[in-house]
Amino acid sequence: MSSHVLSPNLEADIWARLVRAHDGALSSDLAKFLLSIDFAEEDEERMQELADRSSAGTLTTQERAEMDGYLHIANFLAVLQSNARVALKSRNS
Repeated sequence: MSSHVLSPNLEADIWARLVRAHDGALSSDLAKFLLSIDFAEEDEERMQELADRSSAGTLTTQERAEMDGYLHIANFLAVLQSNARVALKSRNS
């Protein structure tokens, strides 16, 4: 297996394909749980700080890796929550 790091968008696309393979498989309880997941306030603040430093061009290599980690997790969470919203909407239709 390659140790190549995928871009966040490519990773999100892969996760989206994996989740789509199980459309309709999410229970209402699981969908609601997924929609309740959110970053803690201190993580939100840290992401903003990293974004500001990135815009200013002052991120260290370690900070860039940290920011990439946040982006990967945020993209993954977005895919899961999108699927959860679709599952709930299809049950309510």
